[in-house]
Amino acid sequence: MALALSAESYDVVESANWREYAACRDTSPDLFFPIGTTGPAIEQIAQAKAVCRSCEAQSACLEFALSTNQDSGVWGGTSEEERRKLRRAWVSRQRHAS
Repeated sequence: MALALSAESYDVVESANWREYAACRDTSPDLFFPIGTTGPAIEQIAQAKAVCRSCEAQSACLEFALSTNQDSGVWGGTSEEERRKLRRAWVSRQRHAS
């Protein structure tokens, strides 16, 4: 998954309306915040990602999660570990660009 984060901070106020279109809006938040990453949590993460795949706000949600360092739960169709990898790659690109 490729994502080009800008070096500028994310303007939460202007971009907050993505939540109005989020497929998860009418889904229990508990689905997106599993306890752990093994056992039953694996199925829960898969179910949350399935909701994300049908969401028109998926990219905006992921950008929000990355730019605000959301370290828990499923955001924009990514798990906690997937977002950590995306963030590390982005930070590495920023270092090499400077």
